[in-house]
Amino acid sequence: QVQLVESGGGLVQAGGSLRLSCAASGRTLDPYVMAWFRQAPGREREFVPSISSSGSSTDYLQSVKGHFTISRDNDKNTVYLQMNSLKPEDTAIYYCAAGPSTTWSAASARRYDYWGQGTQVTVSS
Repeated sequence: QVQLVESGGGLVQAGGSLRLSCAASGRTLDPYVMAWFRQAPGREREFVPSISSSGSSTDYLQSVKGHFTISRDNDKNTVYLQMNSLKPEDTAIYYCAAGPSTTWSAASARRYDYWGQGTQVTVSS
């Protein structure tokens, strides 16, 4: 079993930055594809970024390309999401997810077996 705990959320003004962390316990993260999803009030949960088990490949939601960066440190069993140039539209609960390597799209929530409890990100105007 894998337990995931997100941290680093908070309140920030538009144009500011936050760095989210996802720490794992129970087993190592190195075999897993990792991703971040977010859900804003009244909206569906949406894919944000993913990173391959080795860290060599990443994918991003189009609207956050160039502003968000996903990374991982397998030695620390932690995944990060650096968020720069934040906009009010980025306000949401952000969830960390882990899943095995499959042929499913990295953006598909159903491919992930383990989820964190979420961390709130609020961007003010």
